[in-house]
Amino acid sequence: MSYSDATIWGIIGCLAIGTFLIRFSFLGLIGDRPMPPIVLRLLRFTPVAVLPGMVAPLVLWPAATGGEPDPVRLIAAFAALAAGFWTRNVVWGIVGGATALYAGLGLTALL
Repeated sequence: MSYSDATIWGIIGCLAIGTFLIRFSFLGLIGDRPMPPIVLRLLRFTPVAVLPGMVAPLVLWPAATGGEPDPVRLIAAFAALAAGFWTRNVVWGIVGGATALYAGLGLTALL
């Protein structure tokens, strides 16, 4: 399906306005009010939930294999989970997963 330049820019504009309104509804309308302690407690977990939410589709449905789960990526995800759980450090979890991924890809390229 082909879109005209005006249609594409209209879609980009609508998405920009929608994104602004979503953020403004939280920051602009209630940003100067004190939040309940339960909300502040739950907001601490937002970064922890975002990273797996971005990575999980790449692990379970990678485009490189046509959407089929790849054993190398599954092992790398498990290695990242194990390293993060063992060290309680996000950076070491990322390093462990990246190391396992590149080692696995290198080994499979040799086979």
